[in-house]
Amino acid sequence: MKIGLCTSIEHATVLAEAAFDYVEENVQGFLVPEDSDGAFAARLEVARQAALPILAANCFLPGALKCTGAAVDTERLVRYAETAFRRAQQAGIRVIVFGSGGARQIPDGFDRALALDQFVSYARRIAPLAGQHGVTIVIEPLNKKECNFINSLADGAAIVEAVDHPHLRLLADIYHMSMDHEPPDEIVKHGRWIQHLHVAEREGRLAPGTQGEDFGPYLRALKKISYGSALSFECGWKQFPEQAAASLKEFRRQVLQSGLD
Repeated sequence: MKIGLCTSIEHATVLAEAAFDYVEENVQGFLVPEDSDGAFAARLEVARQAALPILAANCFLPGALKCTGAAVDTERLVRYAETAFRRAQQAGIRVIVFGSGGARQIPDGFDRALALDQFVSYARRIAPLAGQHGVTIVIEPLNKKECNFINSLADGAAIVEAVDHPHLRLLADIYHMSMDHEPPDEIVKHGRWIQHLHVAEREGRLAPGTQGEDFGPYLRALKKISYGSALSFECGWKQFPEQAAASLKEFRRQVLQSGLD
């Protein structure tokens, strides 16, 4: 299993020295979907010279670009996605993480069923575009303190099933699951849809190994579904980059202890 870190490509050398496998970048900051191709070209050149590849990118939509509610601009959303996927392909990015809590937050008083229909309709529009560029979108359930929509693997899996496209899948974030007391067995239940992972310690959303959190129950659930794709640390640090190598070493120890490759 490849392990990466959610950070800027400028940190690739540090991560390579710490034995990480890849960088997970930021769609808005790296792919800049509403900026010119020239603006992206400079970022792409940095990535091509970097010590590690960028295999995934998160923070898909900015908070102001709503995909639910009364202020949805569907054509702008589709243009944004197409540009993001085209540039992702140029950069070698295979996974786009669709968390975007601000963009998908259901406004107060807005009909939840209609919001769900809006989200599913958007996913149906953009999943084929992702496929054309060799990209898979993974829906990231967020804990209830961060967003009021798509808060569990079951929520995300229902959308993936409704869209029914091979380039729309599910992300399991161990931090968000832990925050909402979502049991590891949910990974087994919805494992056929899971294609990407995020992890951080529950206390303070810090890097694995900071306070000794045991991720074993979640890792053993991943072992049951024979998970073999990538996992990214999405976390804060008490001391970066000094802590990076030790954090990764401790997490890999837990992975091996669980029997997960």
